[in-house]
Amino acid sequence: MPSFMGDPMQTLDLNADLGESFGAWSMGDDRSLLSVVTSANIACGFHAGDPSVMARTVDLALEAGVALGAHPGYPDLQGFGRRSMALTPQEAHDALLYQVGALEAFLRVRGARLNHVKPHGALYNAAAVDARLAGALARAVKAFDPGLILVGLAGSELTKAGEAEGLQVAHEAFADRAYEGDGTLTPRGLPGAVLTDPTLIVDRAVAMVTTGRVTARCGTEIPLRMDTLCLHGDGPHAVAFARALQAGLAEEGRSLASLRREAR
Repeated sequence: MPSFMGDPMQTLDLNADLGESFGAWSMGDDRSLLSVVTSANIACGFHAGDPSVMARTVDLALEAGVALGAHPGYPDLQGFGRRSMALTPQEAHDALLYQVGALEAFLRVRGARLNHVKPHGALYNAAAVDARLAGALARAVKAFDPGLILVGLAGSELTKAGEAEGLQVAHEAFADRAYEGDGTLTPRGLPGAVLTDPTLIVDRAVAMVTTGRVTARCGTEIPLRMDTLCLHGDGPHAVAFARALQAGLAEEGRSLASLRREAR
């Protein structure tokens, strides 16, 4: 089990996927979201983002004092990385290295350090159930920097692969996504896959934190380990949701604190 900064019984990391604009096209209010979240997963140019967007997002994240992570995905700008692609495990390994290296360059020239890696979208979901793909991604993270935290869906093949490689692993839960009975996320094409009611999102997240369980779409209660909670930053109400989550967790005596990699 990784040793993260803070008391896990009193603190929780809240992460968001950021830097997903591209050229003149803007997505999300990253600056405002960074005033609430504690970890930023920055797009690396394959599913979203470009060099200038990456640079600006790194600067905003450093200014906000949050933990910085890479958010590599499939090479699918048109589909926003949410379409399945038939990459081999080796191709996925190499694509992850390429993207993490690109983001690392912007941090290095600013004297900053990369904290974690969280795959995006369809790549993330595929690695949650495909052991070979998960192993390839975990090996790529380890080869790049064995001190990085690998973020993956709680209890998935990706977190298992990271632990098998000796990486620090953060098990992730989602405040605004529905779950299936096997612990996977409900595919976005199905009704109710993405939650939009702020009261429901907050109540559900607080229940997940306090009980360690979540109610799946089929009504089954499933156990859920949670080191970090994700709130998607691309929705129109992401900032309001983040602030409501922060307030709801505070009422339960939980404050927000970043995941921090161990010194190695």
